[in-house]
Amino acid sequence: MTTTTIPASSGFGESVRRLRIGPYLFVVALGLIVFVAIGPQQFVNALTIGAIYALIAIGYTMVYGIIELINFAHGDVFMVGAFASMFVLTSVLGQEPNSSADSAPQAVFLIVTTFLIVMPVMGLLGVAIERFAYRPLRNAPRLAPLITAIGISFILQNIIQIIFGPSPVNTPQVIPPTAKIQIGDVSIGVVNIFVISVSVGLMIVLQLFVSRTRLGRAMRSTAQDREAAQLMGVDINRTIALTFFIGSALAGAAGIVQGFYFGAITFNLGFQAGLKAFTAAVLGGIGNIAGAALGGFIIGFVEVTAAAYGLFVWGQALVFAVLIIVLVFRPSGLLGQQLGERA
Repeated sequence: MTTTTIPASSGFGESVRRLRIGPYLFVVALGLIVFVAIGPQQFVNALTIGAIYALIAIGYTMVYGIIELINFAHGDVFMVGAFASMFVLTSVLGQEPNSSADSAPQAVFLIVTTFLIVMPVMGLLGVAIERFAYRPLRNAPRLAPLITAIGISFILQNIIQIIFGPSPVNTPQVIPPTAKIQIGDVSIGVVNIFVISVSVGLMIVLQLFVSRTRLGRAMRSTAQDREAAQLMGVDINRTIALTFFIGSALAGAAGIVQGFYFGAITFNLGFQAGLKAFTAAVLGGIGNIAGAALGGFIIGFVEVTAAAYGLFVWGQALVFAVLIIVLVFRPSGLLGQQLGERA
């Protein structure tokens, strides 16, 4: 009889079944410290950036939870989503770069249309990558799909560079950056509220989908034990393809809000964002959806706090320092948990 160790974060089941308040209290305490240290305005900026990282990180953690693959091409799917959003707004919907909607109904139309087009297209891109690049290597040594993921990443970067060029590209900011909501002495950008609301809303919908639907149960069972799930009638190929579709669609949503918030995108956008999102997934507990979201917000807090104190160039170093410190005390991440062994 052989013994197999289950990874520290065994997948979706952990994030759905177990609710440990300690890590959440840690994040809340960190948020309060950041709020006091940098003020409400920068705190909102930290939440906004953290929300984007969280959306990307969820895709990383979903794929790892299902097939234990670190999908390094995921960051570039996010980048392609940003360019797809820009293309839809300018070439399909007729918006000018750096332009904003003239009215609230127009803004709603542009936003809804962009999400309805870009998210499914990015989901199908993720499914295509899984079908033609990863599925043939599913039973190959671990190094083969890992190198393939890096290759897909470079392919996506080069395609976008050939089409749009190496220089930054301006994208329409549908919500005017000057639109603010005054709350006491604090002025909060409408686009910040939009990005945070969309990101948190998508995370909640995903969590409900995974925990309360038949397909979600199939995803959790596949993450727990692929062979046993297949014996119980779960279509493994369809479940894995669905996981890539959802993760890539969320990356596409992150690309959309990235363009709305910053107003400029580049072909190498996915590398840095993907690296930070992967760090967020590891920080929260790789394979855990809630952990990936928490990790994204933590990285947003750390980056914005560093910039607020004039340490912008040290931002990435501080992010990885926090990662190392957390992993020293919790090697499986904030919400990861070692489940022991099974026969």
